Amino acid sequence: MAIFSAADIPADWRQLLGDFLESSEWQHLQKNVRDLIQKDGELICPMPQNFFRALSLTPLSTVKVVILGQDPYHSPGLAQGLAFSIPSSIPTNSRQFPSSLRNISKALAIEGFGSLTNGDLHHWAEQGVLLLNTALSVKLGEAGSHINLGWRPLIDRLILDLAQSKPNLVWMLWGGHAQSKLPLIESGEHQLILQSSHPSGLGVYKTAQPFLKPGGAGSCQHFSKANTWLLEQGQTPISWISQGKEALTQTPQSDLFS
Repeated sequence: MAIFSAADIPADWRQLLGDFLESSEWQHLQKNVRDLIQKDGELICPMPQNFFRALSLTPLSTVKVVILGQDPYHSPGLAQGLAFSIPSSIPTNSRQFPSSLRNISKALAIEGFGSLTNGDLHHWAEQGVLLLNTALSVKLGEAGSHINLGWRPLIDRLILDLAQSKPNLVWMLWGGHAQSKLPLIESGEHQLILQSSHPSGLGVYKTAQPFLKPGGAGSCQHFSKANTWLLEQGQTPISWISQGKEALTQTPQSDLFS
């Protein structure tokens, strides 16, 4: 059995990609990934079987919202194959909990949804939120290490075909890397494109379109705007906070920035 092939991509997404999977770009990526798995398989994040997890959890027919990340988390035990998502076992108050997720949680609370109970965003993916990184692998401990592996042509084609085939999508573009995909998205019809700074680190505040305003004064309102748009299109809004076994945490805004 091939250790990396087009068969790893769910059938509906393979159909969307069409002849790209016969292209030289795909052959180049396939060779690079196979070589990498054979050489350094234990150092790849996420595990290769999870490269296309975002596509598996969010079938093409269910996509409502697209959130673009850059590459997977490179710290041990975090990458799941979903942009921004980490295992639920990582405590929200631990050093392992990424600043991007911490700020996403703050924005959700400011917008009135409540705070994330953990960093596992599977419940978003299962509602039609495509959590797509623009590189689907990274070397353990080395951010951006697989950017030039050949993922870009595949992900660019996927973004282009998705925008052109599905109107009424919401795109959340956080930071310059995600916003570089704007021309691909704008080729589609009737897309809601929301832009802000990236939610990680102090850069979250320091642009003309901040993800968060200092001191809890406000947020980019992307989650509220997405749900308003979906309702206007006759679609079900996203439940951004899991209503599972863990109780929803309502955190006072004054405590979020302490």
